[in-house]
Amino acid sequence: MSNEELVKNIRNKKVAVLMGGLSAERDVSLNSGAAVQRALLAQGFNAIAIDVGRDLAEVLKRESIEAAFIALHGRYGEDGCVQGLLELLRIPYTGSGVLASALAMHKLYSKQVFAANGILTAPFRCFRRGEPVRLPEVPFGLPLVVKPVQEGSSVGISIVREESRLAAALELAFRHDDEILIEQYIKGQEVQVGIIDDCPVGAIEIVPKNEFYDFEAKYTAGMAEHIFPARLGPELYEKVLQIGLTAHRALGCRGYSRVDLLVTPAGECYVLEVNTLPGMTALSLLPEIAAKGAGLSFEELVVRIITSASLSIKAS
Repeated sequence: MSNEELVKNIRNKKVAVLMGGLSAERDVSLNSGAAVQRALLAQGFNAIAIDVGRDLAEVLKRESIEAAFIALHGRYGEDGCVQGLLELLRIPYTGSGVLASALAMHKLYSKQVFAANGILTAPFRCFRRGEPVRLPEVPFGLPLVVKPVQEGSSVGISIVREESRLAAALELAFRHDDEILIEQYIKGQEVQVGIIDDCPVGAIEIVPKNEFYDFEAKYTAGMAEHIFPARLGPELYEKVLQIGLTAHRALGCRGYSRVDLLVTPAGECYVLEVNTLPGMTALSLLPEIAAKGAGLSFEELVVRIITSASLSIKAS
């Protein structure tokens, strides 16, 4: 089936854009979902918006949904939960499957997968709620990064440069999860690789005005400079693209993703995480990478993503 036939086939389906949800990234997801729905409608798709709640299964059945564009971020949407529900209901959906979504969302397990595949990540220690955290037992010392194991958009993350700030950072991280990571702080360029149709299409550099690319910098206009292509030499740029693809494949991701890295002055490339459902807002990076690296407009990107679910739609 040609690409035109695939697009025509899915235009005949009732598509739900799943947005909102129950995570700390709910507002961002609502913005992503609204942008995606507008793009689908503009391209002639029969797309409705669904604000995801605990009654999602009933809503999907009541609305006779035939395909889903997942525009959720964070827990209960990006972590395999919704993907598993859609599998049970035999509704084709965009993005990665259950296992890849769960692995990518869980920073500890994704690090273990990266390490098994020779992908460089920052040294770390994992702690559960109630365990004592003593700096002398952390082998890499200050400065360090404290983050929840299962959150996105830099929610709950702190950089700790003084021991006196550790308690507050731990309290913030444990507010979002029962398990946290303490990582060695790596100084480097913040670079993000866009993967579309399982191919790297470009790497963008982020220069935040805050200490790091935190929630405010990600979702407030003017709080971060975006530089495309990332300021890397040709060989290092290609290396970053290939590491991004390797990380995407190591977790078993499919379709599209955004891989976040830190690149040191010595050319070391540390993978931070793989985002299986990257933001689709006006300030989001994947649409910018797609536009500048692959010449895709936002609407064209959305169509490419929804079409990636079309093989399952055809099979169903």
